[in-house]
Amino acid sequence: MQLLERDIPLTSAEISQLWVTYMNDSAAICHLEHELNIVEDNEIKSILQYVLKVSQSHINSVVEIFNKENHPIPHGFKLSEDVDVTAPRLFTDKYYLNTLNQLGKIGLNNYSLAVSLVAREDIYHFFSTCLNESDKIIKWTNDVLLSKGLYVRPPQLPKAESFDYVTKQSFLTGYFGERRPLTATEIAHLYANFQRNALGSATMMGYSQVAKDKDVVQYFIKGKEIAQKHCAIFESYLKENDLPSPMMLDSEVTDSTIYTFSDKKMTFYSSTLTAVSLGYYGTGMSMSPRRDLGVMYSRLMAEVAKFADNGAKLMIKHGWMEAPPQAADRDELTNN
Repeated sequence: MQLLERDIPLTSAEISQLWVTYMNDSAAICHLEHELNIVEDNEIKSILQYVLKVSQSHINSVVEIFNKENHPIPHGFKLSEDVDVTAPRLFTDKYYLNTLNQLGKIGLNNYSLAVSLVAREDIYHFFSTCLNESDKIIKWTNDVLLSKGLYVRPPQLPKAESFDYVTKQSFLTGYFGERRPLTATEIAHLYANFQRNALGSATMMGYSQVAKDKDVVQYFIKGKEIAQKHCAIFESYLKENDLPSPMMLDSEVTDSTIYTFSDKKMTFYSSTLTAVSLGYYGTGMSMSPRRDLGVMYSRLMAEVAKFADNGAKLMIKHGWMEAPPQAADRDELTNN
C-alpha cells in the first residue's frame, strides 16, 4: 500500500529548511515594506514588489505545511514589532538594488541545498519553486544593474593561446619567493568576497546609526571594521596582480539616526550574513590551490566565526534568539 503524502512525516532536514525559510523571509519582509515606502526608482520598486510578494508566499506556504503537521509556527519577525515602515531613508536605491542582487544569490545557495536535502514531494516542489524565484531575482537585478551602468564586472584576463599543464610544485606555493599569478577561479572568489564585504560594511554602518542598545551598536561597529579590513586584504591580492577591485558602498548610507529596525531584527540579519560569509570563504579556500590564499581564508574564517559567536551571545543575552527545532533530550525525559 502506497503511503499518502500527508501520512509521510517531515524529516529533520525538511523541518529545519522550512524553519530557516520562515525566519529569513519574515525578516526580509520588514526590510522590503520599509524600502517600498521610500524607494524612488520605479525599476527597483518593481523588483522590491516582486521579492515582497515572493517572501509573503513563502511564509504562507510554510505556515500551511506546519499547520497540517501540527508543528509550531516560529515567532520570527513582525511588522508591528521590528520595523517602522515610515522611518526616514537609511540606504540609497543603489544599495537596495545591490542588496536584492546578493539576496538572490544567497537564496540560490540556500534553496539548492534545501532541494538536495528534502524528499517529500510537496516540500521538494516548494523549494524547487523558491530556487526558480531566486534565479529570476538574480537575472532581473543583473539586467537593471547593467542598464544603469552599476554592474561591476569582474576583471578580464588575456586569452590563452592553448591549454597547458602544471609542471612545477611552485604552482602551489605562495609564502616565499616569487608567487605565480592568480588563477581565474581565485580571482573570481576574491572579487566576489570583496563585493559581499563592501555591502556588509555599508549595512553595519547603517545599522550602527539606528541601533539603540550600546552593546548592539558596538557589535555593528566591530562588524563594519571587520568587513572593511577583509575588503583591504582581498584588494591587496588583486592589486598584486594589477587587477582592479570593486567600489565600496559606504557612501550609500544616509545620515539618519531615527529608529528604523529593531535591534533584534538587525542582529539576526547580521548573524545570518555572517554565517553565509563563512560558507563563501570555505568555498574560496577549497578553490584556491595557492597555499597562502588557503591560510588567508582560514584566518579570516576564524575572525568571522568569533564575530558570529559574539552575535549569538548578544542575542541570547537579550532573549532574542529563537531556538530552532531540536532532537529530544533523552536524559531530561528520563529524569522527569
